[in-house]
Amino acid sequence: MAVVVTFFLHLVQDYYTAHGENATYIAKTYCHTTSALRQLGSKSDAISSVSVSKNMFETIARDLLLERTDHTLELYEGSGSNWRLVKSGTPGNLGSFEDILFANNEMQDSPVIVAIVPNFRENGSTVGLGYIDLTKRVLGLAEFLDDSHFTNLESALVALGCKECLLPVESAKSSDFRPLNNAISRCGVMVTERKKTEFKGRDLAQDLGRLVKGPSEPVRDLVSGFEFAPGALGSLLSYAELLADERNYGHYSVRQYNLDNYMRLDAAAVRALNVMESKTDANKTFSLFGLMNRTCTAGMGKRLLHMWLKQPLLDVDEINFRLDMVQAFVEDTAFRQELRQHLKRISDIERLIHNLEKGRANLLHIVKLYQSSIRLPFIKSILERYDGQFASLVKEKYLDPLGYWTNDDHLNKFNGLVEASVDLDQLENGEYMISSGYDSNLSALKDDQESLERQIHSLHKHTANDLDLALDKTLKLDKGTQFGHVFRITKKEEPKVRKKLNSHYIVLETRKDGVKFTNAKLKKLGDQYQKILEEYKTCQKELVVRVVQTAATFSEVFEGLALLLSELDVLLGFADLAASCPTPYTRPDITMSDMGDIILEGSRHPCVEAQDWVNFMPNDCKLVREKSWFQIITGPNMGGKSTFIRQVGVNILMAQVGSFVPCDRASISVRDCIFARVGAGDCQVSCVAFSSGLLEQAKKELIKR
Repeated sequence: MAVVVTFFLHLVQDYYTAHGENATYIAKTYCHTTSALRQLGSKSDAISSVSVSKNMFETIARDLLLERTDHTLELYEGSGSNWRLVKSGTPGNLGSFEDILFANNEMQDSPVIVAIVPNFRENGSTVGLGYIDLTKRVLGLAEFLDDSHFTNLESALVALGCKECLLPVESAKSSDFRPLNNAISRCGVMVTERKKTEFKGRDLAQDLGRLVKGPSEPVRDLVSGFEFAPGALGSLLSYAELLADERNYGHYSVRQYNLDNYMRLDAAAVRALNVMESKTDANKTFSLFGLMNRTCTAGMGKRLLHMWLKQPLLDVDEINFRLDMVQAFVEDTAFRQELRQHLKRISDIERLIHNLEKGRANLLHIVKLYQSSIRLPFIKSILERYDGQFASLVKEKYLDPLGYWTNDDHLNKFNGLVEASVDLDQLENGEYMISSGYDSNLSALKDDQESLERQIHSLHKHTANDLDLALDKTLKLDKGTQFGHVFRITKKEEPKVRKKLNSHYIVLETRKDGVKFTNAKLKKLGDQYQKILEEYKTCQKELVVRVVQTAATFSEVFEGLALLLSELDVLLGFADLAASCPTPYTRPDITMSDMGDIILEGSRHPCVEAQDWVNFMPNDCKLVREKSWFQIITGPNMGGKSTFIRQVGVNILMAQVGSFVPCDRASISVRDCIFARVGAGDCQVSCVAFSSGLLEQAKKELIKR
């Protein structure tokens, strides 16, 4: 069960507090001392309290929601006895904390919430599964048979990158749910219990009709093909409150998730093969993700790589398409490097679109989209110049779609909107504002403001002559929040003009930095200027809202671009890795699962050989169909047995992701799952459930010998 951590934001002093058990947890975990605690109230009913700064709170929020798997975070705002809940988030539903979590940090992974409806049978169960990716606005359903250890479910949770799982509240009381909870726990997923009545899919087709873009008939057909999954997805719609926000309507897509489309990896295999980064890694190349992450875009390439590594392909044609593209980039260094240089200028389009559709965007987000958009013609030009052996594939998969988006009126209209509405000249000063020429009312207010500024400066000049002072040198014109426009002279100059000051001007303040004074005319002009300025700011805000709302209508255009650019980014990263290693990688030959062998000649472990202190000795692995179904690896402790076993698994995983592999030659028959030895963490029953046929064959071979 999730642990709820509650914070209180004190608006007056702008600091955060936690109380009771939460305070003790925060003090021990993040302050690393209980001396940070203080006691509130009398000794008999005292309660512990801890205060943290804004920066510390942001650090705690990132750790609880992005790193840990068993905490829910709540934030209340107020003072005295008046408090209200303003933010709530879980690892799967980051919700309103996104502005805190990703204000200065990239979103490394896209969290997914899953709901499960199991139908238990004597020797297994049927699992109905629904999931939501709130960042990408994707809804999904799946239904499959599973064994008593829920090995298929475990693979699905790994592949989807699940962070949180909804289960009926009865799951805590029923012994039938114990293996299910164990499978979820192995994946490090937080369990959230919901009422059984929420797992109903009766009105799901109607609800999806409002959320999903496009005609409703395909949605109804998809939902009708499942028995238990609609109930799971229905509980997620209620939990995430998607229907309560009309901004979600027409922005989601729905799909069927099929386990047979991807290689199955359980949590033990992911850990044993070091597929994902760990907080304890001293070097990023310790993990496969850290080694292969050569992406250039801000965030979206990394998230796609995360997903690909958890979903290796089984389709030979799709694998070979990725390998063709990687080969094209490896063979043409200039082609690869030019594309990567331009991708470095591409912002996280997925996140920008998400903020637009959630109503959290401002001009900064619009400008970043614009700055990414104007790079596209350069990328298109580079793709057009490529004339290698895969030119037709590049044209079909990337150049034609990119040409459609860049030549389409929608993107030109978006660029025109930004260029007309945003004052691009002010970007160098870090200011994001509407251009005064965009709106007649704003233009008129700007003219009035400039006219008043000229009158104030003229009065400044007249006052300098009247007091016989040097303009700007001894008589300065200041503008502040307390008095508005005022004149200021140094205390040294004040005695020279004291008589005139007392008779013709109003002295406002005398301080170390000088004497501030005004007169009736300056006060009148200053008041008029302040009024016009407030009207100008109000008009600016109204226009910003209008421009952002208009820009949000281009979301679908940018969604297609984000997918295309992030895919290009990951494949370019594969090529950069393959070409830049001291010992270059090679392209594997991929064959169907029912034919071919696994031949790895001169193979190496990519993460081990990347370490500075390692001189890796290549070795071979040959698993020949009908001749060597398995191999027994023997040798002394620390002799490299586990490294060899892991490197075979890693090479096959990399190949089915679409990457070149660290081998002299590689021929790989597509595998549908990988098991990896993890020492004391071995789960033999899971392997038996997946591979009983293979183990039977191994037993027969041993008997023969």
